[in-house]
Amino acid sequence: MVEFFKKMTEWMLEKEADLAQKCAVDPEALEKQIAKVQEKKEQLERECEENQKELEHILTRLKWIQAESLKCRNSQGGKGEEG
Repeated sequence: MVEFFKKMTEWMLEKEADLAQKCAVDPEALEKQIAKVQEKKEQLERECEENQKELEHILTRLKWIQAESLKCRNSQGGKGEEG
């Protein structure tokens, strides 16, 4: 489905580019489209940054937990409880 939307968007952009070359596009309408796309881009960048920070936090915690479990295994000669 995503691929369909990509192709549809590309087709629409091509049509608008053709119209722009024929001076048949309203620059103010394009300015509104540009503003909307820029806003969406910034929103996605913020969300991506937040998700990356959350994943980094989870990864750090998992690595710490792994290190702790390895300490237990090593201190018990490899016969620690598994869970």
